[in-house]
Amino acid sequence: MIRATLRNRALRKRASQFGKLVRHSAVTPRSGETHKPRLVSHGELGLTFIGHSSFFVQLGGLSVMIDPNFARWLFVLKRLRRPGLRVRDLPAIDLVLVSHAHFDHLHRPSLRAIVQNNLRTRGKAPVIIIPTHVTDLISDLGFSEIIELDWWKNSRHGAVSVTHVPSRHWGARILKDSHRGYGGYVLRSGKHSLYHAGDTAYFSGFREIGRRLSPELALLPIGAYNPSSFRNVHTDPGDATRAFLDLNARWMVPMHYGTFRLSHEPVDEPLQLLEKEARAAGIKDRVVVLEEGVTRFF
Repeated sequence: MIRATLRNRALRKRASQFGKLVRHSAVTPRSGETHKPRLVSHGELGLTFIGHSSFFVQLGGLSVMIDPNFARWLFVLKRLRRPGLRVRDLPAIDLVLVSHAHFDHLHRPSLRAIVQNNLRTRGKAPVIIIPTHVTDLISDLGFSEIIELDWWKNSRHGAVSVTHVPSRHWGARILKDSHRGYGGYVLRSGKHSLYHAGDTAYFSGFREIGRRLSPELALLPIGAYNPSSFRNVHTDPGDATRAFLDLNARWMVPMHYGTFRLSHEPVDEPLQLLEKEARAAGIKDRVVVLEEGVTRFF
């Protein structure tokens, strides 16, 4: 009886906290600008931040989308920053990577829009790479090929190699849907390499990823850490700084902040704390904060 009462109190508290997030999102004006992507030349690595954990990557002659999400609303949560790019302005996409099945990372309408844009511009749908046990969620969207990868397995596409790497998170689409895979990706072509961590807490796997794959550029999440229990599955700016040092990468690009209000820290806090942590660790000049839609060449 006592246990059931405590459980009900905890559920009511969570519902109340979520209600505050919904109300705050609804009244916050949407900000940010939309741009057209700039295309690479001379073998450069081009990176365009779309928002949240979504990126447009140009590498090894391929156009790649990672965790694309162009939603104006995530169910009842309003998007606070406009997507940096529009789907209709994208070139034909060769490859789409999805890190896990959570709704803010696997957004079916955005994936469908990319397929349809490809069919219009190239006449062929892109290939999609996903973790294990995720195919049923995207099999009806029209991708030309669906590739499921386990941790440390890789797939080659032209000059680009994609390796699926571990994370500390979970892959459920719904509450009891716990069997699905999850993780990050390391992309490599020639002298360039990029690591997208997906969603993750800090864990010893960062050192192993750095030792085995030596990514040049690390895209690391820095938001959704309040309350402190969220750090069981998410990194705060201090955790992300430690992860970057473990990886021994050259550049860090923060992500997973400011787009959707998924937790209770102030929207501006993650970047402010990251600047302090990076300065204290002596890596401030290696942290690259990208404006949505503005392509950076490496």
